[in-house]
Formats: sequence, C-alpha cells, structure tokens
Amino acid sequence: MFDSIRIHHADAHLLVVEKPAGLLSVPGRLPENRDCVVARLQRVHVDALTVHRLDQVTSGLMLFARGKAMQSALSGLFERRQVGKGYEARVEGRVRDEAGEIDLPLACDWPNRPRQMVDRVHGKPALTRWRVLGRDVAGAWTRLALEPVTGRSHQLRLHLASIGHPIVGDAMYGASPAARVCLHATRLSFPHPVGGASMAFESPAPF
Repeated sequence: MFDSIRIHHADAHLLVVEKPAGLLSVPGRLPENRDCVVARLQRVHVDALTVHRLDQVTSGLMLFARGKAMQSALSGLFERRQVGKGYEARVEGRVRDEAGEIDLPLACDWPNRPRQMVDRVHGKPALTRWRVLGRDVAGAWTRLALEPVTGRSHQLRLHLASIGHPIVGDAMYGASPAARVCLHATRLSFPHPVGGASMAFESPAPF
C-alpha cells in the first residue's frame, strides 16, 4: 500500500488496486486536480496506464495496464464485456422488491455537467441489475448489490436516483448530504490477456 492505494495484484502486465473515495481516477484539468490514482501509481510503476475509471466519490477495485499494448488488450476486454464488475451501495429508503433491472438511456446534462440525465430520445442504452442485500429495520436505507451491464458515466448513481432511491450521500442526485457517497466497487473479474488465466478480486464495502 502507498499513498492510500492498496495494491491487490501486480504483475508485468497489469495492476489491480483499490481506490479510496474522494480521489480522482485520472488528472483533472485544473492544477489542483492533478493528484489522482494513476499519478500515484506511476510514482512506483512508471508504465501504469488507465483502462477504466471510477467516479471521484466512488471507492473500490480498479484495473490498470502496464504499457500501451496491454492498455489496448485490457480495453478490448471491456469493449467485449469480458470484465465482470460488481458494486455495493446503500440507498435511501426501503426498496420493496428483492431484485430487478433498471433500463433507462442516459446522456450528459450539458448545462449542468458533469451531471447526467435520463434521455429517452438521444440517450445511450444503459442497463443496471440490482439485488437487495439487506434493509434498515427503520426503513431509512437499503443495501444493494449492483451489476452495471453497460458502463455509462454516473450510471449506477443516476439509475438508482431515477427509481426514487438515490445512493446515500449522493447530493448531486438528490440524496441528503452524508460523510461519503456509499458506493463501492466490490468485485472485478476478467481473463488475463497473457495466458488467459481467470482473475477475480473482491473488496468488502467500507460502509
């Protein structure tokens, strides 16, 4: 572990790390937003390159390539949907059903970016599967396991808000302020691009 980033796996081709909430995945445009996961990784692994991102408010598992050839190979796994991703969230309110799907097309809300919005005319298809893990006895919140079948920006956050259950702490999408946004990338699985070995990692939600 270094600079608050836990390394779950490192080999000559890729890195699997755990991003803390509040840290950018990649550098922002402004000088004060240069600190990020990939910049910290590159202090030790100079060839580390981004493959996918997590929102700044989200914590959990991320995959990074070592070198441009591996970046292309790993990006191809994402494009072919060969990467399994699982998340856990606490959402406001009591979700009545035990499992379901949210199928709502999403687009950028340009006047209010980085916010996204549901756009049934121009939005890109987005599908999220969810399953209840537990409920607060007082009905204040529900814990969900989430599987984003697609990977749109803010997909999980907006999909859950759209059904009336924003993620706890996600004030951007209508939740009451809290210490953090309760969204964590708990599971990551994929075939290793070199040799094809099945790789699977888990990280428990810290909330």
